[in-house]
Parts: sequence; structure tokens; C-alpha cells
Amino acid sequence: MSQIRLNVTRLLAALASLALLLAAAPANADALQDIGKLIKQGQHVQALDQVDKYLAGKPKDAQGRFLKGIILTEMNRANDAIAVFTKLTEEFPELPEPYNNLAVIYAQQKQFDKAKQALEMAIRTHPSYATAHENLGDIYARLASQAYDKALQIDSSNSSAQNKLALIRDLMSTASRPGKPSKPIAEPRPAEPVKVAEAPKPAPVPVVATPAATPAATPTVAPAKPADDANTDVAKAVGLWAAAWSRKDVKAYLAAYARDFKTPAGETRAVWDAERQKRINKPGAIQVSLENLRVAIDGDNATVKFRQHYKSTSLKTSSNKVLQMGKRDGKWQILQERVGS
Repeated sequence: MSQIRLNVTRLLAALASLALLLAAAPANADALQDIGKLIKQGQHVQALDQVDKYLAGKPKDAQGRFLKGIILTEMNRANDAIAVFTKLTEEFPELPEPYNNLAVIYAQQKQFDKAKQALEMAIRTHPSYATAHENLGDIYARLASQAYDKALQIDSSNSSAQNKLALIRDLMSTASRPGKPSKPIAEPRPAEPVKVAEAPKPAPVPVVATPAATPAATPTVAPAKPADDANTDVAKAVGLWAAAWSRKDVKAYLAAYARDFKTPAGETRAVWDAERQKRINKPGAIQVSLENLRVAIDGDNATVKFRQHYKSTSLKTSSNKVLQMGKRDGKWQILQERVGS
């Protein structure tokens, strides 16, 4: 597979989008734009020096760290870039761009299974992220090519595998797109700009639009609905819980449960925590996705119902799930969970 080069024009737009999404100050956005221009000019060493200076004063800044990861990728420092993007996925699991750019690097290294997992996480956090969907299709094509090639190594007379491999290789050499030049398959693209109206969302859950506040001088306008804000907050909390579970982040997963969480079998919280940690830390990947999420608010309590899909190396299940949630210290946390409608 040929070397993948990042599109800097697209990068600058992506940074502008991230700045809007994370409410960066104008001065910060200007600094990032200046660093982006250095990348466009191929001045990667200078760009890295500038972004390090920027991050020295703002070590937790997501935009700056995202930009540093791209600079390191451009400098062929793949392991350093992976470390940057991985940390971003841990601290900002609702953003799909770091997952997507991890997939770009893994694809460069021909680690297609890892690229596939990263793209699936990007889609889980933001189901309408078109770039990740397209990149995932490219990765599937590459994996299919490897599988058909292996089949032919075992049985060279397999005409069906020969035809399928030829078709996949033809797609990999020229992917036709109306009105656009052909491009090779399995060369994932880096993060594209995300419109503010399509801001990255936590694992596939519906987002309820927040209504505009009602001006005091116009009583005829319908008042804002605080329940909608609560619905969005609850949906986000559930999405982050599922994302932490999927990436096997035990600390973040257990933090989603309130101190007064009612354990399923009445065991102590310490015993339940230890059992969950043991199960989550078993070898192999975990994938958790949610659909048809419904939230019912009652003051500082909420009932959340959804369809849960769980997949690990040893188990694949789908079931209806109900979470009873409460607001604790300003955060929505799980008070009780059960399987059922």
C-alpha cells in the first residue's frame, strides 16, 4: 500500500471545526491556524516546535494535541502520533476524528484489524461521520483481499476465490467516483471538517436539539424546555458509559455508576466492581453499541431504555436494557440497571 499523505487543506478546516466544537478562544484558533500553515509549507520541524510551545501553556488543549498528532504523522513518527491520538480518544471519547486518524496510521502499517476497530469506534461515537464509513469500506476491501489470497494459497484451483480476488484488486487499483479522480482503496483519509450541526456525539444515541432561550421581553414565544437539556445530558452520559466499556476503560466505566448504585444480586459494591473489572479485562476486544434510546425525565431521576448489542471474543448478544439514572454532584449516573423492556 502506498504511503498515505495527510490533506493539510482539509486539516485546517478540521481544526476550525474542532475549535468551534470545543469553544476555543480566538487567539488559540489563530495560533493553530499559523501552525497549520507551517505544515502546508512542509515546515514540520518548525510546526512541531510551535505546537510544543503552544501546549506548554495549555497541556490539556484538545485542538493543539490533535494538531501535534498530525504533525508527528507527517514526520513519519507513527508511534508518537499513535500515543497522541490514543490519549485523545481516552480523554475525549465523543470526538471521532482521533479514532479516524489512528485508523490512517494503522492502515499505513498494514494493521488492518486495528484500523477497522478504530473506525468502528469513530462511527460508534458519531454515526453520521461519512469519512469513517468510507474508510471502513476501504479497510473491508483490503481484509477481503487478504482472505481470498489466503484461500488461493490453500487451494489454487478455487475459481470462485480467483474471481473475487480479481474483482477486489480491480477496486483497489481504481475506485471510480463520478466527477472525481480515481483513488486507491484502503488509504483512509484523515479527519475532515465536521459541521457544527453534526458535532461528534457519543455512541449511537439520538441527540435532542437544545431550544433557544426565550427573550424576557417576548412572552408570546414558547419558553425553553429544560427537560430537553436533561435528555441530552442523560443521552451523552449513557453514550460515554458505552464508549468506556468498548475501549475497556474500567475506571471511566465504573465512574458511570453512582455510589448508591443498587447491585443486581445485592452484593457489596466492592465485590461487584471487582467482578466487572475482571470481566472487562479479559483478553480480546469488546464492542458495545446502542440503538433506539429513549429517555424519560422525572426531576433529578431518569429512566433510559434502549437496545444493547454486545460482542466479545467469546460472546455476542443483543438485549433490551433499562437504566435508572440519577443526578449526583451535577452528573447523571447509573443507579440501577436491568435487562428487559
